[in-house]
Amino acid sequence: MTSNTLTVPAVALGTWAWGDSGRPGDGYFGSRLSESGLREVVEKAQSNGFTLWDTAVAYGMGRSETVLAQALAGHDRSEYQLSTKFTPQMAGDGDAPVADMLEQSLDRMGTDYVDLFWIHNPADVARWTPSLIPLLGSGRIKHVGVSNHNMEEIALADRILGEAGFRVEAVQNHFSLLYRGSERTGILDYCREHDVRFFSYMVLEQGALTGRYSPANPLPEGSSRAAVYNGILHRLQALTDRMGAIGEDRGASAAEVATAWAIAKGTTPIIGVTKAGYVDGLVRARGIELAGAEIAELEALADAADVDTRGWWEHEM
Repeated sequence: MTSNTLTVPAVALGTWAWGDSGRPGDGYFGSRLSESGLREVVEKAQSNGFTLWDTAVAYGMGRSETVLAQALAGHDRSEYQLSTKFTPQMAGDGDAPVADMLEQSLDRMGTDYVDLFWIHNPADVARWTPSLIPLLGSGRIKHVGVSNHNMEEIALADRILGEAGFRVEAVQNHFSLLYRGSERTGILDYCREHDVRFFSYMVLEQGALTGRYSPANPLPEGSSRAAVYNGILHRLQALTDRMGAIGEDRGASAAEVATAWAIAKGTTPIIGVTKAGYVDGLVRARGIELAGAEIAELEALADAADVDTRGWWEHEM
């Protein structure tokens, strides 16, 4: 069995954007990031108790892992948790593709273990899940999660691990006010009942739910997210306006209200941070308690917006 229970901060920190090279049009977010700026993010996050860093080989083909390791340099390994992923679609053709990808990640991150290791996408659960067992046994990975898996796939992965005395300890799915498939299909209930930690990603829908963007002020042209969201910003206005108003009463922004909503649903939001100032927002979000009526109102406005923000990489939950 895993020797210790998975414990995580209220919010995990996402580094998807850290994989961008910074060149316009090259990367999902079109981010321009500096090494000193990201070190500042790490210092501020760590000192505020945000110590779980989520990355993946798929984020910039390993660049995110490399950049994260540089930013964490100087911190003792026991001071932070690393979460990275095996992406089946990127598997090599050796005898042990999962172990091989993990070794490459460990090498890039300069560590000999990962706190949380995910199967990134459910290409073939029965094929890939058993490969995690020897890695858990050796201590190269401490805990296992599955990402973008539906209920049936989660249960199958858990059964396979269970035969060796391990289990799926975490689920990571797209979950936001605009995309609640994991709630509607019973995955959130399953996680609560089985003491599985649910990590919600794209809580801010890549900026569309921050209140910073509108039809008059769209997301930056040329980025992949602009192509996805700019056409629906007009339908989100009532929701983001209400989130802003709820936040105003608490000295918080719409983005912080969206994050507080994800926490209130019993999930651990993974929030992308590229500027140290964003950490202040996470501190505020962690302290917000939304009333049941506020949660219901926000969800009703989100339903009324009637948009589908399912990513191209996701199948139906």
